[in-house]
Amino acid sequence: MPAYLSRQWVQAFNAALARLDLTDAIAAAGTGSLTVAQGTFSVAQVVTDGPPSLRGEPEGTSSPDGSIRTVLTVEEGRIALVADPSGTMPANVTIVLTYADAIAIARGELHPADALAAGRVRVRGELSVLVAGQSILNAAAAMLGQTLTDLTDPTEPRDATEPRDPTQPLDPTGAAHADE
Repeated sequence: MPAYLSRQWVQAFNAALARLDLTDAIAAAGTGSLTVAQGTFSVAQVVTDGPPSLRGEPEGTSSPDGSIRTVLTVEEGRIALVADPSGTMPANVTIVLTYADAIAIARGELHPADALAAGRVRVRGELSVLVAGQSILNAAAAMLGQTLTDLTDPTEPRDATEPRDPTQPLDPTGAAHADE
């Protein structure tokens, strides 16, 4: 099984979702956001503290600073995840979190709202787009008849239930909490 957020994992994620028509899920998610209602939007995820195995991966997902940036794009009833180590792809919303928290959320062990409320996730941009993206991913998992956790490597660098050290910044670029 490829490591979570590796180039191979991104390819497996896209392959699992390629055959799905998520038009109805996108329309339903669009009721809470003008951006989402237009049917085209993107969510960037910046993951810090990734395992060393993802750093320096040939044509990999990690940036020179070791963070991993991916962009989930929703367009024409489909979703796709793209590695963006250079950080040049635009996004309506960007979330920043640790690798351990990201993998816990992906596996359903940590609820995104709980992570946000606890300050373990930083958000910059349209929070309604983030909520819509999660709703669409949940719909995709239901359509597949499985959870997307089947794609996620069972190992992680630390227990995601451990509190994050609040003295350590999540984002070196200064992303703000959603409530700031």
